[in-house]
Amino acid sequence: MRLATFNVENMFDRPAIMNLPKWSDGRKVLEDFADLTNLAEKDSYSAADKSRMLTIMDRNAGLLTAGKSKYIALNKIRGSFLKKPKGKPAEIVAGGRGDWIGWFELRKEHVEETAIENTARVINEVNADVLCVVEADNRIVLTRFNEQVIPKVGGQQYDHAMLIDGNDERGIDVGIMTRRDYPIESIVSHVYDTDAGGTVFSRDCAEYRVVTPSGKTLLVLVNHFKSKGYGPPSESNARRERQARQARKIYDERLQVGFEYIVVAGDLNDTPDSAPLAPLLSDGALVDIMAHPSFAGDGRPGTHGNGNKSGKLDYILMSPKVAQAVQAGGIERRGVWGGTHGTLFPHFPEIEEEKDAASDHAALWVDLNL
Repeated sequence: MRLATFNVENMFDRPAIMNLPKWSDGRKVLEDFADLTNLAEKDSYSAADKSRMLTIMDRNAGLLTAGKSKYIALNKIRGSFLKKPKGKPAEIVAGGRGDWIGWFELRKEHVEETAIENTARVINEVNADVLCVVEADNRIVLTRFNEQVIPKVGGQQYDHAMLIDGNDERGIDVGIMTRRDYPIESIVSHVYDTDAGGTVFSRDCAEYRVVTPSGKTLLVLVNHFKSKGYGPPSESNARRERQARQARKIYDERLQVGFEYIVVAGDLNDTPDSAPLAPLLSDGALVDIMAHPSFAGDGRPGTHGNGNKSGKLDYILMSPKVAQAVQAGGIERRGVWGGTHGTLFPHFPEIEEEKDAASDHAALWVDLNL
């Protein structure tokens, strides 16, 4: 059987701020969005909270005056939040979360049709029996992509497509697609997992129990850890470390109750030698497919962008029993936008610029004798 993981970077619609050439280009807007969301969720708004929200809204042109900027929108359903008296400064009239129903959201724009089809082409090239999907919009979108786009470019649609909405309001969730002979026996979501710091997972650590044709049970934990894209690095690092620690806890608990075949896969947003990923990687209990002797690499250690060492973000981590069953492993870079020195499009002539690329992440795959 073949198992793979691929960060598809949304399938049909994507927050416009995330379509900019570099993460750093949208960092400030994403930080503003996070601050507005956190402040708006408070039970009670202090004078400082209101002043902070007004300041942020004012610097995102149009958000304070028209309810939407180029990248952020205020979606008010009921109650009163903002008052704009004629000839006077705007003011927040809500006293807290209970006074109004609504939220701030990132405005979306359509993904280019070529990029959508190239995403399907990458999936077809990988041809996995079990595919972990990162940054999928939602289950309905994943299903439509599977049923409409994959066949359109000559691929075979999957028989099962499952996704549980996670904690990220941007619609970048983790899911799974499997072939007919690999049914999903059960699903466990970890969106409510907490520790001393609060909610652990930015998206989810979705737990899928898949049955192989030989009758073995494969437990797949699909992840997308906190990115480095915005927020203070110290806070981002701390959040990833908490997520790695919790994922490791789940893994250890499943081993203790008798699961032998476990895979932790997805975009972990950090390098193997980083402190945040140490709970998963430092003791060698889980084997990364890219470090396995059966992995056939291409000389590039990374999975993101142009494949540099600092771009090693995607993982297939295997329990000892899974690692023993490895027959081969590899990386699929076709369709990836890798930057000025890393464009790798030899078999995707449709890609002429970044907006046409399937993703800026490569797909990882492993063949297993299970």
